[in-house]
Amino acid sequence: MHTRNPPLGQASEGDGVPAPANRMMDNEVFSNFLLYSTMLVIKMYLVAVITGQVRLRKKAFANPEDALKHGGLQYCRIDHDVERCRRAHRNDLENILPFLFLGSIYSFLEPDPFIAWLHFFIFFVGRIIHTIAYLVKLRPPIRSVSYTIAQFPCVSMALQILWEVINT
Repeated sequence: MHTRNPPLGQASEGDGVPAPANRMMDNEVFSNFLLYSTMLVIKMYLVAVITGQVRLRKKAFANPEDALKHGGLQYCRIDHDVERCRRAHRNDLENILPFLFLGSIYSFLEPDPFIAWLHFFIFFVGRIIHTIAYLVKLRPPIRSVSYTIAQFPCVSMALQILWEVINT
């Protein structure tokens, strides 16, 4: 007789083995990684929304069809504030996507939970400050310092992953 598998995240009756999703969430490091990475992804969505709002406010559209919808082809143009938002978003893509990869692998290397939390927290705070500095034009070197500080945890995680791979 074939028995149905329980839904993902639920253990079957009486098997005494936690479901895979529950076991992942028991990993304190991975749970912290999920918290910070999810907040960073939400931040990226917010930057995309801000970019769209600045486009609308400044009437600076990248596509002729959008410009026509909002007043005419003269609004198919480049605006410095829109470009600033786009650069902030592109910088997020260039930095947060590698963090998502590195942090997920690093989480399963059994690092010390506090040290791992520190890695995730420093990266998160660095990226938040970087975005704020970019969008509201804070004076130098705030943006570059926050960028640099956020790179340290990524370099550390990458080196630890490499170390584990080489010594396995």
